[in-house]
Amino acid sequence: MDYLSFNDDDLLTISEALDIAEDATGNFYKFSLGQWKRQRYDVKTLASLTANEIAQQAFALLNKGARAVNGFESNTKNRDFYFICLQDHQILKAMNRDRALGLLPLLVYVFTHELIHIVRFCNFFQRFDVSGKEKEKEETVVHETTFEILENLALPKLDYVLDSYQGHRLFDMAVS
Repeated sequence: MDYLSFNDDDLLTISEALDIAEDATGNFYKFSLGQWKRQRYDVKTLASLTANEIAQQAFALLNKGARAVNGFESNTKNRDFYFICLQDHQILKAMNRDRALGLLPLLVYVFTHELIHIVRFCNFFQRFDVSGKEKEKEETVVHETTFEILENLALPKLDYVLDSYQGHRLFDMAVS
């Protein structure tokens, strides 16, 4: 199946949105640069996603894996590592459906949401592998925190994004 993919200009917007979301999320949690660097994650777009990382109902899928890390005077350890798997096709479909959306504010919203999950998982506020009611509760907490972080951020069209997606509470998580 052919999916819409981000173009080169979109990739620059992704980078800018991630910087804004990291800054806003880090400020909220009062992270120093060193603390922020301990949050282990990377971003993938459709071009680098595997078939099981492609979702049909979400803007992003948060995937958990492990990476081997050599520490000072320690054996190699596996550390949790998260991948924010952007769903280009879903984001671009939303942009085509609603021309008032802006790619930058939408991505800031998506990244902030996923970064909050990562902070919560890495700091043991929530386990990654929950289901049912616990997953719904986690989504509620993360959405409320996302709005709290972004509600006063001065970014054109962000208010529209916050209003448009206030009722949308669907973001998938997967373990690999």
